[in-house]
Amino acid sequence: MTVLHSAPRWTSNEGVLDTLVAALGDMVVASKEEHGEIVLTVARDRVEDALRLLRDEHEYQQLMDIAGVDYPQRAERFDVCYCLLSVTRNHRIVVKVTTDEVAPVPTVTTLWPNAGWYEREVYDMFGVLFAGNPDLRRILTDYGFQGHPFRKDFPLTGYVELRYSEEDKRVVYEPVQLAQDLRQFDFMSPWEGADYVLPGDEKAAQAAPPPKVDTPKTTEKPADTGAGAKANAEAAKKTDGDGA
Repeated sequence: MTVLHSAPRWTSNEGVLDTLVAALGDMVVASKEEHGEIVLTVARDRVEDALRLLRDEHEYQQLMDIAGVDYPQRAERFDVCYCLLSVTRNHRIVVKVTTDEVAPVPTVTTLWPNAGWYEREVYDMFGVLFAGNPDLRRILTDYGFQGHPFRKDFPLTGYVELRYSEEDKRVVYEPVQLAQDLRQFDFMSPWEGADYVLPGDEKAAQAAPPPKVDTPKTTEKPADTGAGAKANAEAAKKTDGDGA
């Protein structure tokens, strides 16, 4: 049975960027088309208005995801990216805003109810605040967790670890204790000229050289092999290489 759908199988980006920039007007801070995607950066305090206009007037009906990106070297270190899909045009765009650790981003739960969980995830992983979110709690980490794991300055070893205590009959938090220091690997092959001593090779450098032998011991006749009469008899036989 053939299923017909109003959306085209593939939609070109031609003319879309100029149309959306003109429609959003002064709400747009920057815009670009890169890697086949249209990316619009809008003013943080106007993000709700911009997304409402894209939803109602340009047919981007679905909010597929909200993602965070961390650039610690910037004053406003975080990007909050809204991934939109038009099911009638089969087209996707990305809308971004920038913020820091203290400036809240207006919630878009007023436009899409599923944004509540997406905003909680960005808050949990990056620490971005969303003004107006009715339930801004952590969603992936546990109660009492410190820090935000997706920040670039979050320590690789974490702050605390948790385990179930049989004595206390509950989950307890303890400082992270590593059995060894954090190792860094460069994966350079020793045959490619590593400029460091590989583990174990330091013993070879310190070992004494093998003793010199003035007169090397040779086996002049089969009896000198010490392998026994049967082996000596086999060794005495001429092989094809000996001209037999």
